[in-house]
Amino acid sequence: MSTTPQRTNLLGLPRAALGTFVEQLGSKPFRARQLMAWIYKRGIGSFEGMSDLAKDFRARLAECAEVRTPEIVSVHRSADGTIKWLLRADASQAFEMVFIPESDRGTLCISSQVGCVLDCSFCSTAQQGFNRNLTTAEIVGQVWLAARELERGARERMAVASPPDGLREGRQITNVVLMGMGEPLANFRNVVPALAIFLDDFGFDLSRRRVTLSTSGLVPQIYKLAEETNVALAVSLHAPDDALRSELVPINRKHPIAELLQACWHYLDEQNGRSVTFEYVMLEDVNDSPAQARALARLLKGHPAKVNLIPFNPFPGTHYRRSSPQAIQRFRDELLQRGVLATIRRTRGDDIDAACGQLAGRVIDRTTVRLGNKVIGVAVQP
Repeated sequence: MSTTPQRTNLLGLPRAALGTFVEQLGSKPFRARQLMAWIYKRGIGSFEGMSDLAKDFRARLAECAEVRTPEIVSVHRSADGTIKWLLRADASQAFEMVFIPESDRGTLCISSQVGCVLDCSFCSTAQQGFNRNLTTAEIVGQVWLAARELERGARERMAVASPPDGLREGRQITNVVLMGMGEPLANFRNVVPALAIFLDDFGFDLSRRRVTLSTSGLVPQIYKLAEETNVALAVSLHAPDDALRSELVPINRKHPIAELLQACWHYLDEQNGRSVTFEYVMLEDVNDSPAQARALARLLKGHPAKVNLIPFNPFPGTHYRRSSPQAIQRFRDELLQRGVLATIRRTRGDDIDAACGQLAGRVIDRTTVRLGNKVIGVAVQP
């Protein structure tokens, strides 16, 4: 019985790899740039529509290649304009991405894994277990798909007299953050090529300051990332001391705070970066005291760092509670008074479970890997 060979998804190929693929088809390397222009600049996924490519080349592409994005399972829209898509990874697995519109930017939060292995106790995604890494094409495909869907939505809204704030005609994705489901540095092999496509002049052509990778602290991979790419770095810190952070973020037992911070400063040195953003979820009576703010300031003062204070977003089964607005403001003020830049993240999309820490997707037939009370080996792609 004959089988049809699997087509290569071009969304998974950075420029150099796409050039090699094109040469293997017997065409000139410059065709790779033409392909990228059609795919990423014009949003065209059909080879038939790529009119400046030779017909025989288009025919060969149609036989062995494709531009395929994840399938949309459902779409949820928040009252504040936030949009969450549930995307199909395969027959039984799904993951989520979120678009957050603001007056001066449009931020797309994308996933790197189906589920997550790191088991942070305050995160809904961690409670789902872990199934698999997303491929480069599935990571890039989220941005390509969202851009297409947002453009289509803008066209449909042209007839609406007063569209919701943040969903005006012409809305574009200006920022991409890998802060969705999964730990990006545990999927290093697939994430780094995706970053290359985001930054490439012939790809999405995003500034390195507008692409942010968020990590819970896989220290060896931070050092390796500094050798491979140059994007903004965000680190999930959430505590000013090892005892508490090990409880909240179990990978801290393997890579404690001092080791993590050293890796962060190295990343900035290598990439001439402006600062590292440290994410800090505000948990009532857990990590939100003035004394803990002062301890955090001692860790970061004098370094190129800023702290993003994130009001905790509850999910079913959690025992944590959100810190009061007064406690969050007091925490921020303690940091500011000690020379540490701090901001409070505005909660968006919590009415559709699209806020930070709420993404859950659908992880079925999963391999549940938990760090629990013991550090185990974390599967990391080299």
